[in-house]
Amino acid sequence: MLTFLTEFIKHPKTIGAISPSSKKLAKKMVDQISFENARYIVELGPGTGSFTKELVKRKEQSTKLILIENNKVFCEKLREQFEHEPSIIVIHGSAEDLCDYMSALNIKKIDYVVSGLPFTSLNPAISSRILHNVKECLEDGEFITFQYSLVRKSFIQNYFEDISHEKVWINLPPAYVLSCKLGNVRAS
Repeated sequence: MLTFLTEFIKHPKTIGAISPSSKKLAKKMVDQISFENARYIVELGPGTGSFTKELVKRKEQSTKLILIENNKVFCEKLREQFEHEPSIIVIHGSAEDLCDYMSALNIKKIDYVVSGLPFTSLNPAISSRILHNVKECLEDGEFITFQYSLVRKSFIQNYFEDISHEKVWINLPPAYVLSCKLGNVRAS
């Protein structure tokens, strides 16, 4: 918690919250995933690993989990935490380069992208590049993100037409989980 708060003070625009996500929010984020069918899951901005822990707990042993973290301190902690997990890859870098990382890993299609990125506070040009990369790498997969308000929902809809959302009250602050797919695949 102290590391998270320290990094928030140093980088408020890229951290986006003063405390890690709640267990309730983490569970709601990964409830959307069909773990038995997922071969590749990417987490953007795992931070201190609130969602990562839930993903690791539920994923199949053969499923590759790729963590992309821009913050060096968080990245090092994640590397230490998962150094003995061969199915978990930790990348210190930007979500803007997602397709490049997948190409380097010889991964053609991602099944799920889980994001803890604060799109509300990110520069719109950076957000656009990230969402473009996510859309390109997913094909028919699903993008799951959370936001503290629905201000950026219409922005995200420029990339994903089919978005459903659910509010999680037990989080500081309360948050919306957005499940995003290409096209109108899911019934409302």
